[in-house]
Amino acid sequence: MPLDAVRAVQVVSYLAGAIAALTAVWVYKSNSRRERARWAESLYARFYEREELKRVRDLLDCDVGDPQVSQLVTAESSVWTDYLNFFEFVAYLQSSNQLHKEDVDALFSYYLACLKRHSDAVGYIRNKEKGYEYLRRTLLNE
Repeated sequence: MPLDAVRAVQVVSYLAGAIAALTAVWVYKSNSRRERARWAESLYARFYEREELKRVRDLLDCDVGDPQVSQLVTAESSVWTDYLNFFEFVAYLQSSNQLHKEDVDALFSYYLACLKRHSDAVGYIRNKEKGYEYLRRTLLNE
C-alpha cells in the first residue's frame, strides 16, 4: 500500500475517532440532563404531594418565633425528621452533582428559606449530633 494511502486511512481513522468521541460526550450530557429532570420530577412529586411534608411546610411558612415551630423542633417527631431527611437527600444529590443548584433553587428555594429563618430549626440542623451534614453545608454554608 502506498504511503499516501496509509496516511489517508490514518486521517480518516482519526476523524472517525474524534466524531465518535464528540458523539459520546453529547450522549452523556443528554442522558445527564434527562436523569436530573427525572430526579427533579420525583422530588417535586414527593415534596408537594406528601401530606406529612405539607404539614411541616405550612408550619414553617409562618412568622419567625412562632412557638409551634419551637415545639415541632423540640419534639423531634418523625414528621420533622422526615422533612429534614428529605432536604438532606436533596442536598446530597446536589453535592454529588445529580442535581444542579439551579434545580434545587427552582424547586425548593422558598421552603429552604422558610427553614433557614427559624432559629430553632437552624440550631437543630447545626447540631452535628443530629447528622444533616449535607443540609448544613448547603443551607448554612458550613
